[in-house]
Amino acid sequence: MTYHRESIDLPEDQGCLRWVLGVPLGILHAINAFLVYSAVRFGPQAEWDDQGYAGTTAVSLLVICLSIVGILITLIPTFRRTLGLWWFAPPIVMGVIAWVRIATLE
Repeated sequence: MTYHRESIDLPEDQGCLRWVLGVPLGILHAINAFLVYSAVRFGPQAEWDDQGYAGTTAVSLLVICLSIVGILITLIPTFRRTLGLWWFAPPIVMGVIAWVRIATLE
């Protein structure tokens, strides 16, 4: 069958390719979501809890780093064409939540 575009991504290969590319990215987003939940739910106990502040800040910075990794992976043309643009939403939302958490710790 001949297609009118110059691409190696055939429509019949999209289903399997979505699973192969989407599952690892989904696992990355699930880990990131767990860390966001941890940073928001389990914060410092009180003003004296220096380790709580340090731990929450570290987890929030890890969330921001994982969000950047998720965005960079989604920017790869094969991922972007196969999975779609909505895969940019989870890392952006979780990164913003982590950034707000760091800003409101003081």
